[in-house]
Amino acid sequence: MPSHNNMINSNQRKREWQKYVKTWFNQPGAKKRRRNNRMKKAADIYPRPVSGNLRPVVRCPTQRHNTKLKLGRGFTLDELKAAGFNAKSAASLGVAVDYRRKNSSALTFNNNVQRLKLYQSKLVVFPKRTGRQRNGDATEEERENVVQQREALPFNPPKPKFKGRAITEEERTPSTYLTLRKIRKEHRRVGKPDRDNFK
Repeated sequence: MPSHNNMINSNQRKREWQKYVKTWFNQPGAKKRRRNNRMKKAADIYPRPVSGNLRPVVRCPTQRHNTKLKLGRGFTLDELKAAGFNAKSAASLGVAVDYRRKNSSALTFNNNVQRLKLYQSKLVVFPKRTGRQRNGDATEEERENVVQQREALPFNPPKPKFKGRAITEEERTPSTYLTLRKIRKEHRRVGKPDRDNFK
């Protein structure tokens, strides 16, 4: 912008317009490269799920976001113990472990334990060495029927649905503003002497 009351200059950029144009001609090639990399990664980690280890369902922090669910870093030691997993061998079975997270909600704890048990019921363990069957390993028939999944267990967060309705006369009659003012006043006056009745 010009200083003071000077004329606004009209910059002519027609001569070197190529400097100010952003091209994106490599987009189709980059798309193909990303797809090939995904396919190569899936082939390298077969028969494990493409998206990686199993992760817990946790709530987002702070009051603003704690109504939303997301996938956490890993299961706590208590959740693994309740589901019958060993913390050291859990990572080799495709279960993420978080040594720092603490359980503060019984509901989340129970949901994650059920998630682990469901995963364990569908788990197919391949032997470490071919020809050496260990206790808990899958049979040869089960191994042949394995299909690589995109994710270990699907995570579909529930979407709350609110049904619209008409406002009733009882809700319309009182003043919302005065009601909130009264509640705020009572909350502020908790533990203090009543001035109206004070002599």
